[in-house]
Amino acid sequence: MAELFRMPAVAADDTTGVLSAWQVAEGAAFAADDALISVETDKAEVDVPAERPGVLLKTLYEPGAEIEVGTPVAVLGAPGESVGDLDALLAELGVAFAGGAGVIRPERRTVPDTPAPAAPGPGPGTAPDAGPRPPAPAAPAAPPATGAGPAPGARLFTSPLARRLAREAGLEPAELTGTGPGGRIVRRDVEAAVAARPHRPEPSTPPREPADRAAPPAPPQVRAPAAPAAPEGAGHQDIPHTRMRRAIAARLTESKQHTPHFYLRATCEVDELLAFRQRINAASPVKVSLNDILVKAAALAHTAVPEMNATWHADAVRRYESVDVSIAVATDGGLLTPVLRGVERMSLSAVATATRDHAERARSGTLRQADLEGGSLTISNLGMYGVEEFAAIINPPQAAILAVGAVRDAAVVRDGAVTAVKAMTVVLSVDHRPVDGAVAARWLAAFTGALADPIRIVI
Repeated sequence: MAELFRMPAVAADDTTGVLSAWQVAEGAAFAADDALISVETDKAEVDVPAERPGVLLKTLYEPGAEIEVGTPVAVLGAPGESVGDLDALLAELGVAFAGGAGVIRPERRTVPDTPAPAAPGPGPGTAPDAGPRPPAPAAPAAPPATGAGPAPGARLFTSPLARRLAREAGLEPAELTGTGPGGRIVRRDVEAAVAARPHRPEPSTPPREPADRAAPPAPPQVRAPAAPAAPEGAGHQDIPHTRMRRAIAARLTESKQHTPHFYLRATCEVDELLAFRQRINAASPVKVSLNDILVKAAALAHTAVPEMNATWHADAVRRYESVDVSIAVATDGGLLTPVLRGVERMSLSAVATATRDHAERARSGTLRQADLEGGSLTISNLGMYGVEEFAAIINPPQAAILAVGAVRDAAVVRDGAVTAVKAMTVVLSVDHRPVDGAVAARWLAAFTGALADPIRIVI
């Protein structure tokens, strides 16, 4: 029996998703748990499996379309089932399909409580029916669609994602040439138009009004010298927002507006830590980075101060038994924070292996949505860029983020003598709702203590 397959919500609070790819060809059979569709979320691409075996009878949207959650996107059939009249099947399923456009529109179907009244007959003073009226002239047939775009005056079919991108870029659909089926305008058409559009410099003088509306000439007056004209070719480039960039902007704006941040700063002497790492890498086949050691030290501090391993929720502070730590990874599209789970149970080499795997999958765009969810703390390290100190914004709903600066030479005074040491500054940003200042201070003391005595990290 044929049924509709609807756009799933693959992440919490999703209202739309981008259909990234169909993993099954139209008319092909699939088994239970086979990947049926790939959906692009704000920061990941998720393969959605089939719940039971069947056949993909018809796809209703093309890859690249942004679709509301719950909207039908395909027709699935039982194994071996085929369909003859697609329009009749869709009408039976309660969906009207705009043929050739790849768009479906849900139909409102209501069942009246009482039979509809019959059409009224001629009332008093009306002339009796004089016979059948001539039929209305038929509408001209639409020209066949081609890949070169719709004919002038024809209806323009545009995918939701392409329509939004065009609006943001200031383009009208009539300016675009659709390369999708039936001349449909898709995302690549908007991106090509934006890339090909020359920059139009602002006019140096306002446009002149028509002669019949022009004001009478003003008396001559002395004017200041005109500003030099902009050099030829000066301009700017507008880069449309990606879903990831919009998500980053929305989440961090929300965090700064609604999360009461407070900050704790500490400078750590890391001479022992660097020597410890050197000894590990000399003996271990898995090379360990300084960031891997920081992740383990954070898990040790969470174990010592479990009040920090918590997140704020409307009705309760949720405290976790497992220490899950997010790692900030810079990618071409933006910042991703995959989560390492159960860090307190992992060896240092296991942390190094998992961190490397998450970073590679983040940069290649193959993270799953589940890899980005959870955790109570993020570690963001900009030391490799020479940044000595910074304060980071908490990634909600987590309770804290640790900003790590570069290792540098510093001078300290011991027993009245100045000594050169290797030092590193860390800044802990904390959500004051689930965590008080004294709790965060105890956590930071446990963290810096682990760095000063690194053997505690591996025992």
